Amino acid sequence: MTDLPPDLPRLRTLETWLAYTLDEVRAAIRHAEQREAERQRGIQHRPRPPDWLLETGLNRNSPPVQVHQGDCWNRGKRTRGISLDEARRAITEGVRPCNVCRPDSALGFLDS
Repeated sequence: MTDLPPDLPRLRTLETWLAYTLDEVRAAIRHAEQREAERQRGIQHRPRPPDWLLETGLNRNSPPVQVHQGDCWNRGKRTRGISLDEARRAITEGVRPCNVCRPDSALGFLDS
């Protein structure tokens, strides 16, 4: 069997400690369930990524660097979402299309 103490005072102490520990475990479970529920809500309510991205230069005065499709893995860190018309306009104004995701082909421009 188990190695429980034979006397009542130590058994009561053990009972109190187990009850306290069980309360702590249950509280930890509630917190973990709450974190998981919040994570799931965040996933469900995450905004949709933009369809097109404009990669900007190193400072605010430098011209844009590239146009990307929204899911391009090769996009830089300095990107912002743009509309379809803005993506077309940027490419026609000379902003280089990304050579990985090929937004120029997706936008209907002829390959050069």
